[in-house]
This record gives sequence, structure tokens and C-alpha cells, in this order.
Amino acid sequence: MKNPKFLIAVVVLLFEINLLNLQAQEQEVQNQKFNVNVDLYSNYIWRGSKLGTGPAVQPSVKFSSGGLTIGVWGSFDADGYTEADPYFSYSFPFGLSLGMTDYYLPDLPLFETSAASGSHALEMNGGFTKGGFSLSANIILNEAGGIASAGGDKYFQIGYAFKYVNIFAGAGDGWHTSDGEFNLCNIGIGSSKVIRITDSFSVPLTGQIIFNPDKEKLFLVAGFSF
Repeated sequence: MKNPKFLIAVVVLLFEINLLNLQAQEQEVQNQKFNVNVDLYSNYIWRGSKLGTGPAVQPSVKFSSGGLTIGVWGSFDADGYTEADPYFSYSFPFGLSLGMTDYYLPDLPLFETSAASGSHALEMNGGFTKGGFSLSANIILNEAGGIASAGGDKYFQIGYAFKYVNIFAGAGDGWHTSDGEFNLCNIGIGSSKVIRITDSFSVPLTGQIIFNPDKEKLFLVAGFSF
């Protein structure tokens, strides 16, 4: 086995997150406020690009009240890739959502904010959903050399969820493409099912086929959510 310590850490993390999630579910019945989750994916594919190497553990913690959600999402793998992204968003009843994400790599200094070596890329997010249709627009607000954002990096995605499958297509520039020019970079189809373990416990399974025509890459991704 390549890294038994990492596997043990993953098992322990999943166990602890599951306990926290059970506690959060009990509290959620009362006030609908806190949620703790963890996903385990075969690869971390973000907007058509592979980040890190091998299986990725992706925990998240969030607080919600009405349409407002504030949280932190992260990803790490056995080869040392780490990411921790604080975010907030507000969803309106008619399907519009607005928010901001702070992309941050914990290997970089937390308080480095210069254009040359900054460790935070701040992205404004906008989205709209109606029925199975979804549309999103995203733009990076700052240049941050440490995390390789040029500032003004854009990404747009359109999708539709049918009964059993969902399809999507995304295009961007800046750090989303091989040459920084605007191009189609994320085309995919996915599906999900729920695996029932016991009468009171089930695990969602998600699978996706993703093609990046800009980088000429094809990915197959599967993941569990806890």
C-alpha cells in the first residue's frame, strides 16, 4: 500500500465526520442552522482541470439561516494537495443566488495578499436555477501570484438535470485554460444514486464523465457523500 497512514487518517476522519453529522442532523431538526459533511472522490476535477493526485477527501462545514449560507469547503489528498475555501452566498426565492468564494491553499502564507505572491483569489459568484435548468457566472476580482490567478479570470457554466442524468458545459479563461484565452473547458454528464446501508442510513453515490476540449483530457470520477 502506497500510504497506509493516509488511509487510516481517511477512515478516522470519515468516522468523526459521521458522528458530527449525526449531531448536526439532530440540531438541524430544531433550528435548521448547521451542517457538516464529507465527500470522498476518486479524483478532484474542478471546472475541467485535475487538481492534486489520486483520491480526494473533501470536508465542508456550513451555517445557514434563511437564504444566507456561510461555510468553508476543503480538499486534500495523499500526495499533499490541500485547499480550504471560505465562502458565503445568498439564495433568493425566485432562483437567483449571489455570493463570494475565497480560494486559498493552506501551504501558502495566510496573510499574503500582494499581487505578486498573494495566497487568496477572491471570486464573485452568480447563479440562476429554474426546474432542471442552471446557469452560473464567476469572475476573479484580484491578481494573486501565489495561487496563480491573473485577476479577471472568468468562468460560465450551463446545465440541465433530467430525471436520471445531468449534463453541463462550461467555458472560461485565465487559470481555467491552457493558454489563458477564453475557451470551452468543461463538458460533462453525470448521474447519482442512493445506496441504502440500513433502514436509517444511506450513502449517495455520484459518477461523472468529464471532457476538457481545451486541454484534451477525459476524466471519469466517482464519489461518495457522508
